[in-house]
Amino acid sequence: MRRISLDVPRHKMTRAASILLLRRRIQRLLPVTLRWGSMAVAGGCTIVLVMVLRTGDMPTVQTALLRATAALGFTVDNVLVEGREMTSPEAVLAAVNAGRGTPIFGVSPAKAKQQLEALPWVRSASVERRLPGTLYVQLVERHPLALWQRRGKIALIDSDGVVVTTERLDRYANLLLVVGDGAQTNARALISVLATQPDLQHRITAAVWVGERRWNLKLDNGIDVELPEGDISGAWAQLGDLDRNHGLLARDIQQVDLRLNDRLVVRVAPDPAKDQPAAKPRLKTSAKNT
Repeated sequence: MRRISLDVPRHKMTRAASILLLRRRIQRLLPVTLRWGSMAVAGGCTIVLVMVLRTGDMPTVQTALLRATAALGFTVDNVLVEGREMTSPEAVLAAVNAGRGTPIFGVSPAKAKQQLEALPWVRSASVERRLPGTLYVQLVERHPLALWQRRGKIALIDSDGVVVTTERLDRYANLLLVVGDGAQTNARALISVLATQPDLQHRITAAVWVGERRWNLKLDNGIDVELPEGDISGAWAQLGDLDRNHGLLARDIQQVDLRLNDRLVVRVAPDPAKDQPAAKPRLKTSAKNT
């Protein structure tokens, strides 16, 4: 669990330190802090009721109550965060919208949760007050799955196909590149299958989502592998067996077609010598004597 620093600037420390020291001395005299907290809240509610009946000004009353509870020591001292890896402390504090000395009853856990879950790396969040002065934040962050290329732009996606970021993608160069509309939502299932043949998996440079129904794989030696719509696992296992037992992918081939259940089709690379155009015959010329 990580504690986010809420230290105030040095030029403001004198008054803040005095208040903190006074509050700690008072708290030492209290046998049970939460009992006093309950009494303070109950007393504050009574004050609010009286003020509302007299003035009818609810916002002013709420402000007065927050100030009263803050004076009793119910202010934010610590923000404890669990589950934070990629999200910056500054982003968490901005989303929670609380600094040292903020009345803790002025922090809305529901609103803080909503704002935290709007951060790119945060998948889900929970926020709770731990009286008298701690905010406890629990984050579940997104995990990078693949790089997604669409219309010439590349983004990092998580296992749900959600775009996490488009910045500093060089840090994720080891992840699979998936290409095309719909590739992001089908990438997790594909990667799960590819992991069953690790010797082949690390040779894939890109996976292209074709016709919104199946994958083409690009290997590091230039070979294209066409996977079927249905039994991807079986086709991928068949390719692994053929490569281990017969060295299929080390041969001079261009394409492996696994789309048919009962056969495998291999396209051999063209012979450069045979593809050269025939040389044109030279015309013999003779010089005439003049």
